[in-house]
Amino acid sequence: MTLVVSRLARYPVKSCRGAEVAEARVEPWGLAGDRRWMVTEPDGTFVTARALPRLVLVHPEPDGEGLTLRGPGVTPLAVPVPHGGPLVDVVVWRDRVKATFAGEEAAAWLTEVLGRPLQLVHLDDPTRRAVDPEFGAAGDTVSFADGFPLLLTTDASLAALNELVAAGPNPGEGPVSMVRFRPNVVVAGSEAWAEDGWSALRIGGARFRAVKPCGRCVFTTIDPDTAEKGREPLATLARHRRIGGKVVFGTNLVPDTPGVTIRMGDEVELLG
Repeated sequence: MTLVVSRLARYPVKSCRGAEVAEARVEPWGLAGDRRWMVTEPDGTFVTARALPRLVLVHPEPDGEGLTLRGPGVTPLAVPVPHGGPLVDVVVWRDRVKATFAGEEAAAWLTEVLGRPLQLVHLDDPTRRAVDPEFGAAGDTVSFADGFPLLLTTDASLAALNELVAAGPNPGEGPVSMVRFRPNVVVAGSEAWAEDGWSALRIGGARFRAVKPCGRCVFTTIDPDTAEKGREPLATLARHRRIGGKVVFGTNLVPDTPGVTIRMGDEVELLG
């Protein structure tokens, strides 16, 4: 059975809309350009679509010098990478790290779109944030992703999940798209749920550790096109997909060969 990459994606701003890419360079903390920006409260506490679903309607478009923010009913805003800007303390889950404030104009734009005071920050130095030492090795780092540099899912697992949704109490909420899970890498050619047992793999010329299944939350119930919340797929996952007390879908990866570019169509080799 040949495993191949069927989709690559990155999410420039945490919790905002992502985009597919044909190729991406693997950096120690994730794919290049993935989750290096984040929306926070004025005090630096991170904000995600779990509590503010309309974040999924913000569409950041990287342009090499920064990004352009697009959103419903507002004029797009170009935001340059804030080189040398003031550092602020930000909080991501249990981590407190330094990031660069992206400016008052970006803060005002987000506040207008999302209806509450917010600001945008950039992780100028992603070596500041370490991976959970329970699952990572010394020196493993991560961007503003929830916990690990990359997330991998499989087409077969999504198909199996959608069969379960169709047979469950909320069939009208399916099928759900892979976008709900915000993976960086999607693999075709596997059996459903096979990724649960993977521990090491090669994608093209890059090697990764699969460190733990990915715990899922209410974010998966937000429609990425409308920002409306439902019950699926979390309700179905809760009935059928529990590992270690967590509701899971996909697996978290840590790179062992940063600097390599991976591409759509790359072969995926299981190493353990």
